[in-house]
Amino acid sequence: MYFLIQANVYLDPDHYKIFDALEELNIDYSVINIPPTAEKIDFETDRKDVFVYGSVTIARLAKQNIDWFPGSFYEGNHLYEVYSQYYGENLLNHKVSVHKISEELIWKKDELKFIKPYNEAKIFTGKVFNEAEWKDFVFEALENQSNRITEDSLVQISEAKRTIKEARIWIVGGQIIDAGYYKFNDNTPFEEKVSEGGLSFANEMIQLFNLEEAFVMDICLTDEGWKIVEINCINSSGFYPNTNVKSIIKALNIYFSN
Repeated sequence: MYFLIQANVYLDPDHYKIFDALEELNIDYSVINIPPTAEKIDFETDRKDVFVYGSVTIARLAKQNIDWFPGSFYEGNHLYEVYSQYYGENLLNHKVSVHKISEELIWKKDELKFIKPYNEAKIFTGKVFNEAEWKDFVFEALENQSNRITEDSLVQISEAKRTIKEARIWIVGGQIIDAGYYKFNDNTPFEEKVSEGGLSFANEMIQLFNLEEAFVMDICLTDEGWKIVEINCINSSGFYPNTNVKSIIKALNIYFSN
């Protein structure tokens, strides 16, 4: 398989690991710069067995190249309205409402809301906001001309929930290829490997709905057991310091080369 890698992914300090993995595995690849305002991928190749990796921009634009396989998995089953029908109450934020970012929200006294982008995953990072923080964020986001946020951008809002620990699961061909914690809350003790309970939960969710041939699932432990935090597109999911990038690239190469 041929990997097309975006060079300018500034937000991910572990991005370089993909180059180390490709070199070690002796896999063909090219590196491309893509400005945030690009409308197409300016790259030509006779290869059809192309997989793209980088930001949401390259994942989104690669969908235009219908001859590339696997190309990009952007959108499709990654939309909340699709996967929520299968995962239901296994989602951390099962009950959500969708609004334009410019809409006035109703806030109770001292209320916290979890707010994230609805259909454009990375226009900002989802997190917990109070009323003042959200209003400040919206004002600054709409004033900023360098992002893709507009008054019509949709956001997904749900009740803020407490999580104990969170892990990223990389899935290829219905199999867990790599799993690692990225967050421990409060006084939760550190664990090097994701617990059997977490892995079992992830496998159950894959059996319930194997969302794509390759995708990323973030899971968390709560007071009510394990839940899905969110589903991510594998073409634009970031690596953490403990991510086994070589295993992921090897699995992608083997699975999609058969």
